[in-house]
Amino acid sequence: MLTNYLPVLIFILIGFFIGCAPLLATRFLIPKKPDAEKNAPYECGFDAFEDTRVPFDVRYYLVALLFIIFDLETAFLFPWAVVIRKIGWLGFFGMLVFLSILIIGFIYEWKKGALEWE
Repeated sequence: MLTNYLPVLIFILIGFFIGCAPLLATRFLIPKKPDAEKNAPYECGFDAFEDTRVPFDVRYYLVALLFIIFDLETAFLFPWAVVIRKIGWLGFFGMLVFLSILIIGFIYEWKKGALEWE
């Protein structure tokens, strides 16, 4: 019974080694010689002129969330299109419900002005 799990254990150990080997190599094998120039923040070839922790506008995150939502919609459309003949009309109408919910959400966001960039 336990011999069935031996390949899984070996795979986990190899993955752990591959993940930890670069960390250990950089920790012990690479010499560290920090100086002021190496520790300075880099910004397009010249010295930084303001703090790097400037907060982003919330609208940036809203647009990013909308992109993720509609990107996932596309990710669901491809497998659905591949198997549409096998799943029949029930799958077709199920996808229509899914798309209509997303379209209603898109129209709502459009009306609220979430897609406007000032």
